[in-house]
Amino acid sequence: MRHYGHLTPARRRALFHQEPAEFGPASPVDTIGIALGATLYSPATRPHLAADIRKQAASGVVSMVLCLEDSISDEEVPGAEENLVRQFAELAGAAAPGDLPLLFVRVRTAAQIADLTARLGATAALLTGYVLPKFTAATGPAFLEALTAAEVVSGSRLLAMPVLESPELLHLETRATGLTATARLVDKYRERVPAVRLGVTDFCAAYGLRRSRDMTAYDVHLVASVIADVVNVFGRSDGSGYTVTGPVWEYFRGQERMFKPRLRNSPFSGRHEELRARLIEHDMDGLLHEIVLDHANGLLGKTCIHPSHVAPVHALSVVSQEEFSDAADILGPGREGGGVLRSAYTNKMNEVKPHRAWAQRTLLRAEVFGVARDGVDFVDFLAAGVA
Repeated sequence: MRHYGHLTPARRRALFHQEPAEFGPASPVDTIGIALGATLYSPATRPHLAADIRKQAASGVVSMVLCLEDSISDEEVPGAEENLVRQFAELAGAAAPGDLPLLFVRVRTAAQIADLTARLGATAALLTGYVLPKFTAATGPAFLEALTAAEVVSGSRLLAMPVLESPELLHLETRATGLTATARLVDKYRERVPAVRLGVTDFCAAYGLRRSRDMTAYDVHLVASVIADVVNVFGRSDGSGYTVTGPVWEYFRGQERMFKPRLRNSPFSGRHEELRARLIEHDMDGLLHEIVLDHANGLLGKTCIHPSHVAPVHALSVVSQEEFSDAADILGPGREGGGVLRSAYTNKMNEVKPHRAWAQRTLLRAEVFGVARDGVDFVDFLAAGVA
C-alpha cells in the first residue's frame, strides 16, 4: 500500500515531485509508525465491517483500529468479538492483504489478545497488531506478554500501540514517574511498537472537561501540558524516541459558531472556494488548525473517528517542496561540520546542527507521504483527498 495510492498514476504525477513509497505490515516498525497517518477507528460491532474496511481502503485510508473498548458497551463485547471473527473470514475471502489497510484491534484486557488471535485462526494474518488501552507501567506487562504469546500462535508479527490515557499519567504528582516507568517498559518491546497514542478524551474526563469545536487540544492547558510531557519522554530525536500520534478530533458536523473560521480565503481563492466553504461548514478548519499544532508539538498522524477527517490529516502530512529543499540542504554533502545556510527560498536561515534532526525526520516523512511539486500545496491534496 501507499499513501494516495487510490489516485490514478497521472493524478499522482501531477501532484508529487516524489511519490509516496510503498509500505506494509512487514515494513520496519519505525516506517509503519510514520506511515500510519489518519488512523480511522471503527466499532467492532458494525455488521458490514469487512465491506467498510474495503471501502475505506479504496478511498485512501491506510490504517484502521477495530474497537472492542470504549466505542461499545460492556454487554456488546461478546457479540463484537464474534463479529470480528466473521468479518475477518469475509475479508480473507474477498480481498488480497495488499488491498487492505493496516488493521489493529483495540482490546479491553490482555486475555482478549490470546483468545481473539486463536479464534481468528489463519485470518489473523490480516492483523497488524493490537491497540493497548489505559497503558501504564503497571498494566502494560500483561498486555505485552500476551501479545508475544499470541504472535507464536498466529505465526506472524504482531505490533503493539499503547494508548497513554490513564489519570496517573496526567496528575501532576504522579506524571513524571509514571511516564518514565512506562517508557522503560515500552523500550523493552521497541521492535513491536510503531507508535504511542494519546487518549486525550480520557485525560479530559479526569477533570470533567470536554473541548468545544472552537478549541484545539492545545487550548485546554491541562491537556497541552501532558502532551508536552509525553513528547518530552517519548518523542526525543536521539534515537530513543517513538512516533507519538495526535489526539482525536471529535466533531464532524457543523453547528452555530461563536468565533470566526480559522481558514483564510487566499489559499483557496480562484480554485477551490467551494471546498473551503465545505470545510468550514463541517468544522474542518478547527481540525486543520489542530493538525498544524500537532506537527509543531512533535506529533505525527492522528486518531480519527470519521472518514472525513482522513483527507486533512494526509494533506498536511505531505512534505512541501520548500520543506524538502531545506531538509536536503541541511543534510547535504559536507554539512557535517555545521554552519548556517540561507534557504533556497530566501526566507529563512537553515542552521545545520540544530536543524539536522528536523531535516532527518522530514525526509523520513517524505518517503512515506511524498513530496509535493513546486506550486502544489495542501489545498490541492485536500481537494484530491475529498474528491
